[in-house]
Amino acid sequence: MDRNHLERCIDAQPPSSESESPYVSLEAEIPEVLYEGMKTFIGSNPSWDQYQVMSSALAQFLFQNGCSEKAVTQRYLDDLFSRSRSQA
Repeated sequence: MDRNHLERCIDAQPPSSESESPYVSLEAEIPEVLYEGMKTFIGSNPSWDQYQVMSSALAQFLFQNGCSEKAVTQRYLDDLFSRSRSQA
């Protein structure tokens, strides 16, 4: 899937109302090695779940690739510092 296809899919979504959840359901195929790595990480870090891992990874990717949305930056920094505290 190319970027233009993704943008068309996003643009085709009807505008959300304020009463809807601020979350979006996402289904993705990932290599088995990434799945196993995520499963191992979650097993050894019980305060994390698959949703937090994926959200954190996506925020990190977007931030490091130039996304300047305040919510993305906040999520990236929150996860960065909460991870640092838990590893200390």
